Amino acid sequence: MSTVSVVIPCYKYGHFLADCVSSVLDEQDGVDVRVLIIDDASPDDSAEAAQKLAASDPRIDVLVHRTNKGHIATYNEGLLEWADGDYVALLSADDRLVPGALVRAAALLDAHPEAGFAYGRPLRFQHGGPLPKARTHSTGSVVYPGHWWLERRFGEGTGCITSPEVVVRTSLQRKVGGYDPALPHAGDIEMWMRLAAHADVGYIRGADQAFYRVHGNNMSTTDFGGQLDDLRQRLVAFDSVLAKCGDLLPQADRLAEQVHTRLARFALRRAYRAYDRGRTGVVPVDDCVAFAEQCLPGYRRLPEYRALRLRERIGPRAMPYLQPLVWSAVFERGREMLWWESWKRRGI
Repeated sequence: MSTVSVVIPCYKYGHFLADCVSSVLDEQDGVDVRVLIIDDASPDDSAEAAQKLAASDPRIDVLVHRTNKGHIATYNEGLLEWADGDYVALLSADDRLVPGALVRAAALLDAHPEAGFAYGRPLRFQHGGPLPKARTHSTGSVVYPGHWWLERRFGEGTGCITSPEVVVRTSLQRKVGGYDPALPHAGDIEMWMRLAAHADVGYIRGADQAFYRVHGNNMSTTDFGGQLDDLRQRLVAFDSVLAKCGDLLPQADRLAEQVHTRLARFALRRAYRAYDRGRTGVVPVDDCVAFAEQCLPGYRRLPEYRALRLRERIGPRAMPYLQPLVWSAVFERGREMLWWESWKRRGI
């Protein structure tokens, strides 16, 4: 039977711990699971909640920090110093696993030693709302060549993994190392790409793997400045992967050009969509253009820049009414639909 170490960092999320831990220990028959809850000096009763759970189950360990170390140091402490199972998962205290998730991931990794980590589809749910209905029967799996999967990420300029749905081979995690303290907001995507530079990537089809809680103040979903900051963090993450793993990637220069172009296009797209939606007073259009220039000095040659200039001439008042007649707006909606369909079917 495979062994899985699950690291649950916690900061002021003690009220979520019971459900989180239950999803790990009570609904994963077929693997030997151990849990470490690391309380990062929470000022509330989170540590007491963790210790109460540990007292009721010998499979649970608890570590309580006397001073707050931050989430990156907390992650690395669990992943690199404590985890000793065949596989390791990092699960936020406010998220949950779908029943059988660890079993499905372990089966894939057992069958494919070339795969360094496995993931599947996560289900998002709103904080305070009910859990969505999850699929628990896999229709199979696929193992993507790691460098091919990595090139997809650079070509698209975005990630395809949320986080709680991932299970990593512990030996590879130790080889690659922990999360980078210099990337507090882009550590996840950078980690998955570093792992893919060293090993292949497994994807579980047909079954959902985790529940990801979306809080009401999630900046990426509510704030346009937050969306631009997300692009900046992505740029740092992709450049970091090339700096650390470039010697493993024969086409590193081409990958750099691809992702810089893609991120510039994303920024310009967000700028011109502000005109489509009549939101130029809210969206930092000039900052988006400046970021595009940072990514790609020749950004003015991009079709998205021409689309932006067209909208500037039409103006923010008229553009929302003309949007259905503008080809770039129609194309953009179609492109997004195709990407989501691919992600839902193939995880990429």
